[in-house]
Amino acid sequence: MSALLEVSGISKSFDGFKAINNLSFSINAAELRAVIGPNGAGKTTFMDIVTGKTRPDTGEVLWGATSKSLLKLSEAQIAREGIGRKFQRPTVFEDQSVADNLVMALKADRSPFAVLGWRPTAASRDRVSELATEVGLADQLSRLAGELSHGQKQWLEIGMLLASDPRLLLVDEPAAGMTLAEREQTTTLLCRLAETRAVVVVEHDMDFVRRLNCKVTVLHQGSVLAEGSLDHVTRNPDVIDVYLGR
Repeated sequence: MSALLEVSGISKSFDGFKAINNLSFSINAAELRAVIGPNGAGKTTFMDIVTGKTRPDTGEVLWGATSKSLLKLSEAQIAREGIGRKFQRPTVFEDQSVADNLVMALKADRSPFAVLGWRPTAASRDRVSELATEVGLADQLSRLAGELSHGQKQWLEIGMLLASDPRLLLVDEPAAGMTLAEREQTTTLLCRLAETRAVVVVEHDMDFVRRLNCKVTVLHQGSVLAEGSLDHVTRNPDVIDVYLGR
């Protein structure tokens, strides 16, 4: 199976500090992957490079069946290619309803005249209902986003990303601040999403990673230190030394 995303030998330095050091990474079209590592391991910079926010000094980032270089595209172009990113802190429109948040995220013509003249259609209402159901918010559509729990806001933001039909989701610490019940529901949601798309979860919570039951990539000092099942990487002496032992 050819990879959906192929990152090859990327490096990036900031003022002499090597945040990414000859890092290579690949993920298939329908795969769930957890990325772990201590603070400063390069996890955020890695996501910044994939999404076009940061350009590497060396290396390549290839996308899709045609191995298109993402390094030639802007952040907006990369998003349109089908790469969605959810940051740790949920960014939703808190004074708008759940339904309105999802409507604003739908794929649509963004030209000024199209936006001014846009009206909801039966198809758009159906799609909003589908998205809300998919992320467990079907009974919250009329509620203001600001009234949702922290976990529900995380799910709403995931729903907003799904509205653009991404092929790859990058999700930063989704379990942070969640109740146990919300964490369990988030685990189920991410595993289900990975049946039809690639999902990369950057996480510190090892219990949550274990629940995901997926391949794990361990980063350290900007490089891949180990890769495999969670049991495999947690038995690695280098991982124990630099991450688990701290």
